[in-house]
Amino acid sequence: MTVTLEKTENPKRCLTFSGISWSQLEAIEAAFDNIAGVSFAYLDGILEIMTTSPEHEDAKKTTGLLLEAYMREKGIRFYGRGSPTLGSEKQQARKEPNESYNLDTQKAIPDLVIEVIFTSGGIDKLRFYQRMGIPEVWFWEDGLLRLYRLREEYEQIHRSELLPDLDISLLSRYIMYADQYDAVTEFIQAIR
Repeated sequence: MTVTLEKTENPKRCLTFSGISWSQLEAIEAAFDNIAGVSFAYLDGILEIMTTSPEHEDAKKTTGLLLEAYMREKGIRFYGRGSPTLGSEKQQARKEPNESYNLDTQKAIPDLVIEVIFTSGGIDKLRFYQRMGIPEVWFWEDGLLRLYRLREEYEQIHRSELLPDLDISLLSRYIMYADQYDAVTEFIQAIR
C-alpha cells in the first residue's frame, strides 16, 4: 500500500499530517515499527509523528521517578502504566502518554497522565485525553508543570486533586535538577 501525504513541518522534531485515514495511520505505524524513539498521536484525521530527544526522555523519567518516590513515601498505592496505547478506531484517536498511573487499583484507563512537551503544534492533547476520559493530565513544558482536571472539559488546577498534599512547586524544582539521582534523593529528604 502506498500512502501519499501532504505535510506541515515543525522544526522541533515533529511532523503533522492532516487528512489521514485510520488505515493510513496503521500503515504508517507499521512502517516505523522497528524504529526506536518515534511516537505517534492521532486525532480525527490529524497525525503527529514525533522523535524524542535525550532531554525529553530525561525529563520524562525524572518526573516519573519523583512522583513514584512521593507516592511510596506517603503510602499511596499506585500502578505505573508507562506508555500504554490509548484510543481506538471508533474513537478516531490513538496516542501513547509519556507516563501514566492508576491510584488505588488497576483500571483500564489511567487516573493520571503526564506529558513532557518539547514541541508545539500538532494535535490538541487535552481534547484527546478528554475523549479517553482521563481524570487528570499534567504537562511539563518550559520548566513549568501545568495540571488539568477533567470536569465537563479540562480546567487548569494549581494543586492535584488526586494527590492534594503534593507540593507542585517543590516537585517542579526537582524535575529541573541536572542530576537525576540527586533529584530523587533530595526530593525524598524534602518530603519526609
